Amino acid sequence: MRGPAGFLLCSLLLVAPHCTEVAAQDVQPDPKTPCANWMGGAPGYPGHNGLPGRDGKDGKDGQKGEKGEEGVQGPKGDQGEMGVPGREGPRGFPGYPGQKGEKGEGAFVYRSAFSVGLTERAPHPNVPIRFSKIFYNEQSHYDASTGKFLCSIPGMYYFAYHLTVYLTDVKVSLYKKDKAVIFTYDQFQKNNVDQASGSVLLHLSSGDEVWLQVYGEGDNNGVYADNINDSTFMGFLLYPDLD
Repeated sequence: MRGPAGFLLCSLLLVAPHCTEVAAQDVQPDPKTPCANWMGGAPGYPGHNGLPGRDGKDGKDGQKGEKGEEGVQGPKGDQGEMGVPGREGPRGFPGYPGQKGEKGEGAFVYRSAFSVGLTERAPHPNVPIRFSKIFYNEQSHYDASTGKFLCSIPGMYYFAYHLTVYLTDVKVSLYKKDKAVIFTYDQFQKNNVDQASGSVLLHLSSGDEVWLQVYGEGDNNGVYADNINDSTFMGFLLYPDLD
């Protein structure tokens, strides 16, 4: 081809490589486009690990699951230390009374007693009657030589006498500290044997004396005793003064 057309074709052929090189240097393909890999290069090095992200928000609790089966019972543990005593509870109702217990013995038993009888007939009037027949006088609080009981343990005492009456009337009195306390009179019936008696409770202090005596004239002294008839006098402590 000669002429203008041939000249134009030759010019285009010469200019095309230069334009292609300029375009290659100035225009870079976008790596994000599909055409970015039209020309593959060497693989790059892996990047550094990034910083850990922040903890996310706690999720909501899920629904409660079903109760599991009971496990095997474990071995018994060691005994723990005693805990602190708890507060005192409310007072309960009174219980039923228990059975009555047996009577106990005191640490010391107070004893004072005597029982005596007459051995002689017609004792002298206005003096203590001396009962010399001893039935009981373990504590020796009765004195047979004087006919008087001497109080050694203060307290309440019981005294009694039972006299046989024969041959004449009887008037007797029980004395305490030189003072008559009670009187007894019995009228004798002929051809008969009678009885005169009396008793009294007395509170005695230590040192007090008690005795029995005939009072009045000699014709009132019918107190009698022999082998088959007794005249007796007795006394004993009921309870002592503990204070």
